[in-house]
Amino acid sequence: MAENLGCCEGFSTEDSTYAADNCGTNWNEQAAKKTKSYLDFTSFSRDGLIDHLLYEGFTSDQAEYGVTAVGY
Repeated sequence: MAENLGCCEGFSTEDSTYAADNCGTNWNEQAAKKTKSYLDFTSFSRDGLIDHLLYEGFTSDQAEYGVTAVGY
């Protein structure tokens, strides 16, 4: 989210990071939901899921949490 706010919306890196860190979103939960949505339409390896979550802007810890939460 911070990256999108910075590059696409014109906010500074500092402001974007602050917004992402303080918006009240549980990013681990969002990573798990995103993982489930990917698996609902196609198959992935564990590493493929993690790579895709990283591409989407999740941190490594959030990506690991997401795939583990859905049983991968």
